[in-house]
Amino acid sequence: MNFDWNYLFSLALYPDFWRATALVAWLGVLTWVIGTVLGFLLALARQSSLRPVRWFAKTYIWLFRSLPLLVLLIFVYNLPQFMPALGPVLSVPFWAGLIALVVSETAYLAEIHRAGLIAVDPGQHEAAHALGVRPVGKYRHIILPQAVRVALPSLGNEFITIVKLTSLVSVISLAEILLVGQRLYTRNFMVLETLVAVSFYYVLVVSVFTFFLSRLEGRLDISRMTGAEIAIPAANAPIGATSNQRRIGEEIVVELAHVDKSFGDKRALADVSLKVRKGEVLSIIGPSGSGKTTLIRTINALQDIDKGRITLDGNDWITADAKGYRMVPDFHDRVTCLGMVFQSFNLFPHMTALQNVTFGPRYHGNRDRQAVRAVAMSHLARVGLAAHANKYPHQLSGGQKQRVAIARALAMDPEIMLFDEPTSALDPELVGEVLQVIEGLASEGMTMVIVTHEMRFVSRISNRVVMMENGYVVVDMTAEELEKSPADSRIQKFMRQS
Repeated sequence: MNFDWNYLFSLALYPDFWRATALVAWLGVLTWVIGTVLGFLLALARQSSLRPVRWFAKTYIWLFRSLPLLVLLIFVYNLPQFMPALGPVLSVPFWAGLIALVVSETAYLAEIHRAGLIAVDPGQHEAAHALGVRPVGKYRHIILPQAVRVALPSLGNEFITIVKLTSLVSVISLAEILLVGQRLYTRNFMVLETLVAVSFYYVLVVSVFTFFLSRLEGRLDISRMTGAEIAIPAANAPIGATSNQRRIGEEIVVELAHVDKSFGDKRALADVSLKVRKGEVLSIIGPSGSGKTTLIRTINALQDIDKGRITLDGNDWITADAKGYRMVPDFHDRVTCLGMVFQSFNLFPHMTALQNVTFGPRYHGNRDRQAVRAVAMSHLARVGLAAHANKYPHQLSGGQKQRVAIARALAMDPEIMLFDEPTSALDPELVGEVLQVIEGLASEGMTMVIVTHEMRFVSRISNRVVMMENGYVVVDMTAEELEKSPADSRIQKFMRQS
């Protein structure tokens, strides 16, 4: 038997094939778009802290990944026999096929989204929390853009799977590409020629989608995003160039009272009580695992507590007792008075340095773009990075990233700055530039709580030093008391050895 090339080429102009190709493309795109949206919601439900919601998501994914699509198609198409009210919709093969495909594919797309969500660094959630961003805003502006970048290749592969699965819809008489081909070769018996044409049309749909998807991937690839340095006149002197304005008042900005926190059998905080006064620089030191980071993270609720009370400006802030762990109702609005700088920077990688700094003020309602930009540029100038405003985090050194993180926190006009080991992730030669910025903030009178291992820096900048061991505050003394403490005291030995 000879292969009929003339017949094959004639099928390139066969109208039924083109109509079927358009139908497959439309069915595939609708299934992919709707399934992608529903899958993302299902992925969020899969990670919910509410057990019934999490159970529903797990059950849905398990069930519809287990059911063959062919069985689901036939079931949906015949459902009007038991529920006649659904007849006007489900008796139409296109709508029955779309619903069955969406129900099935949502389960697979949810797991792809979940992989993308898991891939987003937990520090991104913490940075959003520290800026007072509510859950919807966090996912919309910070988590979703990053998760989609990770999941996009797999989402594209799933579209290709969907296009191929549309061939199964022929069982409910939808005139898609394969059914058109079957009708042809049952009449003329040119099976191979017709199946080659069928393959061509499927490949065509996939190739067009793959082309646009690759362009989209290129646009979303963070590593390809670059920004050049800009020439900015120095409107502000860098932090550290101002005269000393340190004034320690009697007003208590933050107070922790009898705070406890345990992780299993490990007691991270043991009856910790602490007060931070306005204008004071409090350094928290101690060996690894002593509870330093846990302590500073309880202040802005990045870490919950088992027992105790934390007040902010003399007002209730966080409480944990027999009734449970509670934050004030307006937490997301008030947390902005606590600026947080993390040891791993936690900059938003899909935003430029300037966008990182402007994000918080704009999210909290300042719609005057020019005013927000001007203030952000002034903060970047204060940390010596105005020229790098248009660069993305991956273009910056570790020290520059940390200085952008400081500028981002300052843009919220906080009452107190919290530093969680801000230099521990930096190379030794970059530590100095960050410490200089922090020292400058101290000279300007900023209230600060600093967890650090830089002992010489502690001695130079601190008004008060707290030392922790095994969750307990074992030393709490002023800088003057520290200087006068015996050389063989526990804190002096620790500072010499660190």
